Amino acid sequence: MNLTGGGLSWTLGPRGASVNFGSRGTFLNAGIPGTGLYSRERIGQSAPISKPLPAGKVNVSALIRVSDDGTVTFLDSNEQPLSSYLVDKAKREKGEQIRGFIERQCAKFNEETKQLGEIHLHTPKPTERIQYKARDFDILPPVKPAPTPHGLLGWLFESTRTRIDAQNVDAAAMYQKTLTEWQGQKATFEADEAARKHLLEERVYSEVDAMETILEGALAGIAWPRETKVSAEVRQSGQLAMLDVDLPEIEDMPKKTASYPSRGYRINMKEMPAAQRQRLYMQHVHAIGFRVIGETFAVLPKAFTVILSAYSQRPNKATGAIGDEYLYSVSVRRSDWAMINFDNLAALDVVSALERFELRRDMTKAGAFHAIEPISAPA
Repeated sequence: MNLTGGGLSWTLGPRGASVNFGSRGTFLNAGIPGTGLYSRERIGQSAPISKPLPAGKVNVSALIRVSDDGTVTFLDSNEQPLSSYLVDKAKREKGEQIRGFIERQCAKFNEETKQLGEIHLHTPKPTERIQYKARDFDILPPVKPAPTPHGLLGWLFESTRTRIDAQNVDAAAMYQKTLTEWQGQKATFEADEAARKHLLEERVYSEVDAMETILEGALAGIAWPRETKVSAEVRQSGQLAMLDVDLPEIEDMPKKTASYPSRGYRINMKEMPAAQRQRLYMQHVHAIGFRVIGETFAVLPKAFTVILSAYSQRPNKATGAIGDEYLYSVSVRRSDWAMINFDNLAALDVVSALERFELRRDMTKAGAFHAIEPISAPA
C-alpha cells in the first residue's frame, strides 16, 4: 500500500505571492520559495464596483515575488515591475496586513518543519481500537409530486384535460424512477454499513485479509507530511504483524528556515545547518516507525508482536549504485508497548523510545545511519 502525504504540501503551489485589490475585496496569495507553501487570505475590502472609487483610490492587481534570498518585489499581472507609485500605494494602504500575512506564513513554514519530527505525538493507545459507528444515509428521498388538477380549462376543453393527464403520468413515472434509484442507493449503503460493521466487530478477530484491510485503512488515513510507503503482512492468525517502511530521503527534508524582520518587506531565508537537518531527519524517520507501530497495535486486537523494518534508498559506497538499505529494525511486544505513557508523548524522546525494545540500528549520535540486517520473523 502506498501512503501519500495529504496534510502538508511541499511541492504544490505557485511561486511567490499575489495581492489583489478589487471589487470583491483585497486578497493576498503568498508562497515561500522552495517550500511549495501557498495561501490565500482576505486582507481588506475595497469600494463596491457599483460605486465610483474615491479620489486617489485605485484597483491594483499585483504579484509579490519572494526570491530565494528573501527579497520581496512587486510585479504587475504580466510579471513586469510595478511602478513605484503603485508599490508605495499598496504598502501605504495595506502594508500592515501584507507584513502580518507574510510573517504568519514564515511561522507556518517553520511550524510545519518542526512537525516533521512530531508525527508520533498523535499515536493512539494500544487499547484505542477502531469502533464501529453507524452512519446515517443522508440522501433525502424524492418528494412525490401532487397531480396537477384539470381546473376550469380542463373541464371546458378535452385537449387541455388530455395534456394535463399526460403531464401527470410523466411526473409520476419520473418520480417512480427517481424513487427506485434512491431505494437502490439506500440498499447499497445499508449493505456496505453491514459489511463494515461485520469487518470491524467480527472479521478482524478471525480473518487475516480483514486485518490487513483495516490496517491499510488506518495507515492511509494519516496525514503524512512526506510520501511514505508501507507494506504489511499479517501472520500467525493475526498474532504477528510484519511491516516494511520505505522512508523519505534526507534530501526530502527542508533546507531552509524562514524569519520575518519587524520592519520592511523582506523574508530572511537561512540555510538550515547540516547537523540540524540530520537531527530533523533522525527524528522524522523514528517518529514514522513509532506511529506505524502504534496504529498497528490499535487496529489489530490479536497482534501480540509487531516487527517493523525501515529502509531508504541510498548509494552503495563501493559501487555507487542506488539500492535499499535498512536503517533500523525493531520487534515490539504488545505488553511492552502498553507501558508507554501515551498521555504524555510530548515528553518522550522518539529517537530513544525504540531502544527499550529489541532494536537493530547502527546510528551515530549525530543521526547518521549505517545499513543493518532487518529482524526476521520468528520460526
